[in-house]
Parts: sequence; structure tokens; C-alpha cells
Amino acid sequence: MRTYDAVVVGGGPAGSTAASELAARGYDTLLLDRGREIKPCGGAVPPQLLADFDVPESMLVANVATARIISPRRRNVDIPVGRGYVGMVDREHFDEWLRERARANGAERRVGFFKRIEREADGSMRIHITDGKSRGGVEEVIRARMLIGADGALSQVARQAVPGGDQMKHVFAYHEVIAAPEGQTFDVGDAYGAQRADVYYDGDLSPDFYAWVFPHGTTASVGTGSLQQGFKLRDAVGRLRAATGLDQCQTIRREGAPIPLHPLKKWDNGRDVILAGDAAGVVAPASGEGIFYAMTGGRLAAAAVHEALTTGDARALRSARRAFMRDHGQVFWVLGIMQRFWYSTDARRERFVAICRDPDVQQLTFDAYMRKRLVRAKPAAHMRIFFKNIAHLTGLAPA
Repeated sequence: MRTYDAVVVGGGPAGSTAASELAARGYDTLLLDRGREIKPCGGAVPPQLLADFDVPESMLVANVATARIISPRRRNVDIPVGRGYVGMVDREHFDEWLRERARANGAERRVGFFKRIEREADGSMRIHITDGKSRGGVEEVIRARMLIGADGALSQVARQAVPGGDQMKHVFAYHEVIAAPEGQTFDVGDAYGAQRADVYYDGDLSPDFYAWVFPHGTTASVGTGSLQQGFKLRDAVGRLRAATGLDQCQTIRREGAPIPLHPLKKWDNGRDVILAGDAAGVVAPASGEGIFYAMTGGRLAAAAVHEALTTGDARALRSARRAFMRDHGQVFWVLGIMQRFWYSTDARRERFVAICRDPDVQQLTFDAYMRKRLVRAKPAAHMRIFFKNIAHLTGLAPA
């Protein structure tokens, strides 16, 4: 029976990053990925991701210079990114590049499914997996000193091995990848920009999140998400495409998946299992941004596993969540409050878009996005934002 130092379940940005870093440290690492599936994702990444994780700019399929915020009444606010940019990646190719980097660093890549964990008499871990692209494939048993669950919002690793891992709350996301209208025989006018990300705050398109049109070079992503059961995401995307003229574009593929709402309270079992990425719940509320946070979580999980294996102290696994929440917990808290309040009714969405016209808000937003921290702007700017928020909350400011 093969024994690995670490088995990583899930070959998305979190799992691939964790496997790559552990293999680069010399650990015998298995990266187990289901293959074929592509997560529905707008694909936005900040420049900080390229710098932190040594990702070449050639992986970007588009650079976004402007974010257009669109209210239920179709009032637009164009927010310039400023001196930076928002990069766009195609998850089909980006995720595969990350998996191949893990393999190049020494990780073993296999296509298969995680089934369950069993314990030997001495407490060591046996992992049952199936080989191939089907859950019904040939079952095999392997040993591992450590297991990293990076297998998505419905993580089987989390459900089986981590206390509270079966209580993940999530929204459902759905998008359609279409041929970009640029160069087509029809004209969609100003409804699409090759360097502009459009975000729709409209209860008809999402009752509690937002809908989007994001450029991806020769393709574009048109999608939406919602926590509300019974809301028909595919119909909402159809309405958005019809309203913008993008229904004339060829549909290349359709994808849907659950997206976590907030980080789990525990990421490890205190012994030999730790979570990363969507399995740990690290998708930013309000914005839905997940790639940077997934890769950050994967790196922290790998560091925690390394420490646990080196010292023999499983308490080291706790360090991943502590470090993540220290650096990003405040951002997640603020964004969560914002989503619960401003995304609840169309009247509030109108006021939220009105607030986005403010230059102080725009600068603070993109400064925080670029640096992945809540930035300390000049105190006067914070005071101006505070009083403008109060004015909108009380209805004193026009929507």
C-alpha cells in the first residue's frame, strides 16, 4: 500500500498551490483531481496574486481598466481602476497550469475521486479513492500522513473529517461562457466593453447577490448567483443576455456550482486533516472573489502541514486559519455586513450604486482590492465616507 506524506484532494487554485509548495519542499505528495469540471467563475485576479504566487502575465486573457456598476434602474457608475488593473483568467487553462506546476515541482498527479477515510489500529489514516473520471471507478486504498481537503464548497473531506464541515452555507453560481461580441457581425453598442467589468445590482437578476458580464479576451463570462432556493439562475442569465444583446453571441459552455458564504470556524481535525479554498469557505462576501484567497489558503495549509510534519505536533494545523483570519478576517467581516444590508432590496441597491459614485469610496475600494487589505486612507476621507453612508441610510441623500 503506497504511503504519501501528503494527499491533496482537489486540483483547483487552493489544492494545486498546496501540492506545489509541499512537493517543492521535498514531501511525497499526491494531487488527486476529478478532472474535466470547470468552476463557474468571473476569473478576476488582482496584480497582488501574480506577485505573491509567481504567476506570469501571459496567464491573463484580459486586463480590466474600468468597473461599471449598474443599478436596478439601469443607472451606471463607471469606476476607473486607476494606475493598476484587474486581470482576468480563464479557469479552464489557469487551473490546469497550476496543476502542471505542482507536477513539475514533484507532485504526483492523478485523476480520481476521494471516497472515505478509515483508521488503522494505530490511528494512522487510510484513504479510499477511485481511479478515473467517475465515482464508480476502481477503488484503491492509500496511506497518508496528512490530508488536505481542497475539494470545493461541498467538500467530502470536510464533511467526513472536520467538525462543523457539514454546515457550510453557500450561494449557487451559474454562468455562460460566450464568444465575445468584438468582431462579430452584430453590434451590442455600449452593453459590452473588452476592458470593462459590468456588475449588475438588480433583484430581478439576483435577489441577494449580483449578476455580471466579464470580458475574457475572445470570450466573456455572463453569470449570476443567489442564496435563494428556487431562484432560476439560468433564466436570469437569459434575461441579462437578452437585455444587453449578448443573446446573439455563441454560447460555448454552461457551468454551475455552489460558492461558500463565509469561512468555517474550524479548518482542521486537530490530527491529520486540514481544509483549504472553498472547502474552508474562503470566498469574499459581497464580491465573490475567491482565486486569490484560495491560493492564499492553499499556501497556508501547506505551511501548516510542513510544520506539523516537522515538529510532530498536530496543533500546528491551527495556524493556517489563524494566519488567514488575521490578515483577511476584517475584510470578510466588512464585506459580509455590506452584502447583508445593501443587497437586500432594490431600493438599497439604488443607494449602494449612488454611494459608488463617490471618489473617496472608489479610491478606497480599489486600494483595498489591489493590496488585499483594508487600507488606512486619510482620516478625513473615512469621515466623509461615514457621513455619506449615514445620509444614504437615512434617505437624506438622493438615490
